[in-house]
Amino acid sequence: MAESKARVMLLLMATLAITVPCLVNANIGEFDDYLLEKAKEARRMALQAYEPDPLNVTYELNMHVHLAMNEANIIINNHTRGRDLGERKKRGPCMATNPIDRCWRCDRNWEMNRFKLATCAKGFGHKTTGGLGGKIYVVTDPSDADVVNPKPGTLRYGAIQMEPLWIIFAHSMVIKLQQELLINSHKTIDGRGANIQIKSGGGLTLQFVRNVIIHNLRIRNIKAKKGGMIRDAPNHIGLRTRSDGDAISIFGSTNIWIDHISMSNADDGLIDAIMGSTAITISNCHMTRHNDVMLFGAGDVYVQDKLMQITVAFNHFGNGLIQRMPRCRHGWFHVVNNDYHNWIMYAIGGSANPTILSQGNRFSGPNNEAAKQVTNRVGAPPFLWKNWRWQSVGDEFVNGAFFLQSGIPITSTATNFDKENLIQPRPGNEAPLLSRYSGQLNCRAGKPC
Repeated sequence: MAESKARVMLLLMATLAITVPCLVNANIGEFDDYLLEKAKEARRMALQAYEPDPLNVTYELNMHVHLAMNEANIIINNHTRGRDLGERKKRGPCMATNPIDRCWRCDRNWEMNRFKLATCAKGFGHKTTGGLGGKIYVVTDPSDADVVNPKPGTLRYGAIQMEPLWIIFAHSMVIKLQQELLINSHKTIDGRGANIQIKSGGGLTLQFVRNVIIHNLRIRNIKAKKGGMIRDAPNHIGLRTRSDGDAISIFGSTNIWIDHISMSNADDGLIDAIMGSTAITISNCHMTRHNDVMLFGAGDVYVQDKLMQITVAFNHFGNGLIQRMPRCRHGWFHVVNNDYHNWIMYAIGGSANPTILSQGNRFSGPNNEAAKQVTNRVGAPPFLWKNWRWQSVGDEFVNGAFFLQSGIPITSTATNFDKENLIQPRPGNEAPLLSRYSGQLNCRAGKPC
């Protein structure tokens, strides 16, 4: 086993060694020694985070394993919801319906215990701790007037610092980014306690970084930006080409956790993860009104994305979504206990032989008879995709939705993930409850979120 893993790692190292010429696609206008070293360090961290053969560690998938604490007595609400992003949750006793939220949400003293969040990630991004151990940085100024010399007190100033920081907000604000926001390693952007909107400007970019938490924001109407000179660290300014217009772009980055984000309407994707990014969890998000929702993998030829391992859990995919929830290439993807409501083209797609395990999701199909199929092997004929390992276990299908499986059943090999990397699923009919509090939360001091 050790010899086999070593061979896999050597192959991946050889593959990643040839990726530097491809980095011209990173919206970087000019490479210098700082960026080249940052790219090399990002590849080292990706190799360190990658599980070389996750299907060969011992762990039994069990659709009926009860989650800890008191879930056995929870009354399940099977109705889907089509709430708008602006809807506020009804006040009442705190109900944390999934294991991530149970970790912190019902603590009325959460404001005094903000760092507790850093212990709550699960899935492939479970080692993400963000700015834990660093200082608290308070955003007091919503402006973004100077992207070369950001003003202290702005989000951009805090995001580019080299040291670990836990970034919070002094009050509710709308931030219109003049250019993409380049977030440095070891940061938590924590929007709890205020209504924080990233709106009608550039999006968030994580490039060649590691260990970042993005939590409790509303991101919408994100625009592609023309680029120019932008500071990405106190000691570095770089020339950027035009940004794509992603709400959140993850490029060559490792240990990323995106949680409780409300998202809609960007010029490109809502969340893109490409170029060997890995150890990522996307959880408790609420997404509506968009075409290309999530793209995992830059292209079929970018084999460095074989490193990619991503968990998509407890999210609500709502009204007005067309496709890519997610669209996957090359890597290993665990799609667990999400609530899918009325997509237009398809829900889960991919190419280039990704492994996709769909567990405990609820798929409510559209009324269009031609779009009932959950899955789409984008542009691939059956003889090519018949051996791709795409499996549905414990999913619920409503209104004619169906999942076309392929390949050797993942669960039939008795070789699965370790408990840290795999979220234990609940049955699909519980997905609406598990994702009930997805999106931005209305957190106020002295009250549970």
